[in-house]
Amino acid sequence: MNIGIIGAGQIGSCLASKFVKLGHQVSIANSRGPASLKQLAGEIGAEATTVEEAVKNKEVIIVTIPQKNVPNLPKELFKDLPEDVVIIDTCNYYPRLRDGVIPSLEQSGIESLWVQEQLGIPVIKVFNSIFAASLNDLGKPKGAKDRIALAVSGDNTKAKEVVFKLVDDLGFDTFDIGTIAQSWKQQPGSSIYCRDITLDELKKRVEAMGTEWSDMRDQITGKHHDNEAQMEADFTTWLKNFKENKI
Repeated sequence: MNIGIIGAGQIGSCLASKFVKLGHQVSIANSRGPASLKQLAGEIGAEATTVEEAVKNKEVIIVTIPQKNVPNLPKELFKDLPEDVVIIDTCNYYPRLRDGVIPSLEQSGIESLWVQEQLGIPVIKVFNSIFAASLNDLGKPKGAKDRIALAVSGDNTKAKEVVFKLVDDLGFDTFDIGTIAQSWKQQPGSSIYCRDITLDELKKRVEAMGTEWSDMRDQITGKHHDNEAQMEADFTTWLKNFKENKI
């Protein structure tokens, strides 16, 4: 497939490298321009491009940038795309550590609904709830014991099918948690966020959250705020405790 990636952070770089190895044509872009990505692109076999070029003639476009930068993308970037182009959103909202408070996002509190509004096009949410190290190192063949599962949400069934195949090829199971309005279940602070759990466990935790954001919002956002405070104070200790399921 012809894949464009906007964002060259840990997740974007990892996905670019993985997809190239799987035989896809990958273009990668960031806000600083192609020259800043020349070395990375050369090392992994991708093409460094402008943001505008990263969306042209692509079958899949991945937006993987800090939440605060989403409104800074060119306003007409996605305007004339064919309807069958799949847009993936991997973004997460970190108001304390990185993004600052975004009032328009906090009205609903559902991050990918806000991203859709900013981009003006439907998105599929995936790859937001896994650490880059896990994405890079922990993929397993289909059917393997303890294979990690990733949550997927979005409104377009055909687009989801494309995403399911890509995720499977990367070595992970998938679980469709519903529409983009249900994507809060995979946001930071939820019980499935970056937990490296199996499909069965993921299903159990998603079911336990129910279907109403209003019932879970305070719990999930409160947990996220607590995590941000601990990350800010001592990231190494927080990460150790998080991975050991102590928090």
